[in-house]
Amino acid sequence: MSAAADRTENLTLDFWLKANSQTTSAPATVYVALFNSDDSAGLTAENLEAGTITDECTGGGYARQAVTFGTVSGGSVSNSADVTFPAATDANWSVITHLAVMDSSTAGNVIFYGALTTPREIQDSDTFQITTGSLTVSLA
Repeated sequence: MSAAADRTENLTLDFWLKANSQTTSAPATVYVALFNSDDSAGLTAENLEAGTITDECTGGGYARQAVTFGTVSGGSVSNSADVTFPAATDANWSVITHLAVMDSSTAGNVIFYGALTTPREIQDSDTFQITTGSLTVSLA
């Protein structure tokens, strides 16, 4: 995952090149959100880049999960622990196609986002897990 939301790009440039004139501060905790859509037209990625939260998973039992990251090296950082979502209940979550790192457990702002290499269908009683080191954020 190496796509940054427009807001993230703007705040990063402001922080480094304008002496943090917008007084940006980092969130204490960041969360992973799951998205499902038919992205044939590229709309999910466009919405996430713009910071518009559409197509977020809404199935029973779904909730964003906190994620922790390890040491930054070579312009990249990966999750330092497994991120396990609760089991889907009462309904399927459909096909998970994208994920985003968010600054809040609900609502909030998209920080980074990306499409899954292999979309995954989550049915009733299934869980979704991101194993340690599998979620990498890179700046190029």
